[in-house]
Amino acid sequence: MSDRMRTRLGDLELPNPILTASGCGGTGRELAQFTDLSRLGAFVTTSVMAQPRAGRPTPRMVETPAGLLTAMGLPGPGIDTFLERDLPWLTEQGVRTIVSLAGNTVEEFGELARRLRGVPGVAAIEVNVACPNVEDRGRMFAWHPRASAAVVRAVRANSRVPVIAKLAPDVTDIVTIALACVDAGADALTLINTMVGMAIDTDTLRPALAGVSGGLSGPAVRPVAVRCVYQVHAALPTTPIIGVGGVATGLDALEFVLAGASAVAVGTTLFHDPSAGTRILRELEDALAARRLTLADAVGLAHKPAGYVPPQVRPEEPVPGETKENLP
Repeated sequence: MSDRMRTRLGDLELPNPILTASGCGGTGRELAQFTDLSRLGAFVTTSVMAQPRAGRPTPRMVETPAGLLTAMGLPGPGIDTFLERDLPWLTEQGVRTIVSLAGNTVEEFGELARRLRGVPGVAAIEVNVACPNVEDRGRMFAWHPRASAAVVRAVRANSRVPVIAKLAPDVTDIVTIALACVDAGADALTLINTMVGMAIDTDTLRPALAGVSGGLSGPAVRPVAVRCVYQVHAALPTTPIIGVGGVATGLDALEFVLAGASAVAVGTTLFHDPSAGTRILRELEDALAARRLTLADAVGLAHKPAGYVPPQVRPEEPVPGETKENLP
C-alpha cells in the first residue's frame, strides 16, 4: 500500500482509510479467519459498556429489501473482559484498534474512558452517543447538541487519544450536533449511525423485531449518510470524518471521500462478505489511481467548483509537445 492512501484522524495516522464499522466485526477474532485485520486502516470494536449485557430478546435482526434492521441492545461482556481478553488479542495481531464506548449516563462514559487511559493498543475512542440517556427519560444523547457535547466532554477529559463522536442521522440538524461535539473536544466524527426503522411480519401480523423498531443499515442508508458527510464537511472542513453506511464497493467508498470523508467504515457488507474490507481497499486505490488522485486530493473534492483540478495531480505521461523544461 502506497503513501498515497495514508490518512489522519486527529493525531492518529493510518496507512489507509478503510475501517470496520462498530458492531460488525465482533471481537476481531471472527473476521480474522477471513482477512488480515492489520491490513485495514483500523478495526473499530463493538461498543463496550461498563457491565456485561445480554442484549435484547430475539428476534433482533431482520433483512429488508435494501439493508438490515437490527435491535441488538448492545450485547457484550463489559469493560473488564474487554481489557483482559479482547484488546490484548487485537494488540498481539498488530491491529490498530479504535474502541467504541457506550453508556447510559455522562459519568459512565467518562469512567469508561478513564479505564482506557494509558492502556496499550488503544489507538482512539469512538463515542457512541446513540445510547439512551437514563437521566433524560431514555432519550438518545445523539438527539440533542448539549447532551452529545456533555458525553464528548467527559470522554475527552479522561482520554489521551483521539476522540471520535459517532452521530445519528435521525435529527433535525446534524450539523448543529456535529459543531457541538467538536466544540466539546471531538477530534473527528463518524457519520452515520443506523437510522431508526421498522418491519412487520405479514405472516404473524406483528412487528418482525422483538424490540419493535431497530437500526437500519446497508445500501438503503448510503444516500442519507453521504448527504450527512457532505453537509458536515461543508461546515467543518478541517474536521476529519469517517463515512459509514452501505459501503459495499470501492466506488461506494470513493463517494464518501468525495463528500468529505477522510476514512470509510465497512459494516453490513461484512456479514455476507467478511473479507470485504481488503477488497474495497484495493478497489478504492484503483479508482483513485484511474482518476490520478491521491486520497488527500479526493477528500471533499465534490465541494470544489466544476473543472477544479487538485494541484498535486500531474499527468503520468507528458502530453504531445511537452518537455521537462516547460513543465510548471
